[in-house]
Amino acid sequence: MTRMVSIALLVAFAVSGCARKDGPDVAFLLSTLQEERYQKDVKYFEARAQELGLRVITLAADNDNAKQISQVEDVLAQGVKVLVIQPTDSQAASSYVRLAHEHGAKVVAYDRAIVSPDLDYYVSHDSYKVGVLQAKAAIAATNGKGNYVILSGQAGHSVAMEITRGYEETLAPYIAKGDIEIVMKQNHSSWSPEQSLRTVEDALTRTGNHVDAILANNSGMARGAVQAVQSAGLQHVFIAGADADAANINFVCQGKQTIEVLKDIEPLARTAAEVARDLLHHEAATTATTIEVAGKPVPVAAVRVEVITPETVKPLLVDTGFLTADELPACKSRLAGLP
Repeated sequence: MTRMVSIALLVAFAVSGCARKDGPDVAFLLSTLQEERYQKDVKYFEARAQELGLRVITLAADNDNAKQISQVEDVLAQGVKVLVIQPTDSQAASSYVRLAHEHGAKVVAYDRAIVSPDLDYYVSHDSYKVGVLQAKAAIAATNGKGNYVILSGQAGHSVAMEITRGYEETLAPYIAKGDIEIVMKQNHSSWSPEQSLRTVEDALTRTGNHVDAILANNSGMARGAVQAVQSAGLQHVFIAGADADAANINFVCQGKQTIEVLKDIEPLARTAAEVARDLLHHEAATTATTIEVAGKPVPVAAVRVEVITPETVKPLLVDTGFLTADELPACKSRLAGLP
């Protein structure tokens, strides 16, 4: 099995001259590293874990359920006491919690929910708010009328479901009045840009190129939408994505995409490392709220999200270090303070 062992773990071993016999304290188990943003998750989680003195092993499952359960079993055999897991499947991951507890370990759901009433903690962006922000911006851009396309992520994925719920509840009054019609709503395995491209192409064909707004659960699917709309020679189609990948922010500055929603990675990853530290030392992790999972309250840390427009690229992305100016050549005039 191919592994990516974390920088924090390697450093810990190097400092001790490889004499240290005990294994990692914490496992950071990601569903994938294929999306641009997940390199940031690893970077920030491992950096904060190192600051906190945690020994960490990081693995990615390539969106493969069987691979992820094998990784869970492996790290538990190594004696890991806290598993921070971005599940490949939120429902299937309930077995991870049961297995971890049998080994005396705790589980933190990271970025995506794990559907288990025994989950110890949940650290995530406010996914529902992502959908609300996108839908409200679309309503404003289209005067609350027109044909809408919804590009949802992986079926059964908690983040995809929450973002899409945000769309649907925000759009509901306009749909009820007949002012907005959802002409296409589709899930996409692995949040595939290629699949979303085909979905938008189908929607354009069915409507005779009459699509007014496209709401995408992530940056990759929004890129598929941009490609389809550009290929059709259309202008003034509202397109929203989320994650703030550099390619999409350049699209926003070029006017090819309308908005992105920033799901800032650093506070998410750092918070998860801090929760892991608290659970490792049997301390009560601070939380402002809980969510109900299978009838039981689970503590949650919800990280805020922000709308990115050409005007907010500099303060929210570049000034904070989320992206560099060199990564955003299309935004050069905006970064220089020009209109």
